[in-house]
Amino acid sequence: MSKLIKSAALVGAVAAALSTHATTAVAMEKEKCFGVSMAGKNDCAAGPGTTCAGSSTVDYQGNAWTLVDAGTCMDIELPAMADGEMRKGSLEALERDLPA
Repeated sequence: MSKLIKSAALVGAVAAALSTHATTAVAMEKEKCFGVSMAGKNDCAAGPGTTCAGSSTVDYQGNAWTLVDAGTCMDIELPAMADGEMRKGSLEALERDLPA
């Protein structure tokens, strides 16, 4: 009986280690992309004075981020700004489209 319990504990420990590794790998495949979320749809950090998820107040707010697949942030197609300049996502906070 003792050998059975030890075996079960070992199998459980290995399973837990593998599931933790898989979770870490999935998290590493995402990155913060600033300036791509619609108002109220950001994942977190929408600049000074805001709380967290869903706190952006402007579409494509430059200091609000959304998690996207790693390597895709700069490829997200966004509408042009009012002056005709193209918007792009960024891996760092932007100074554009900030709330008044």
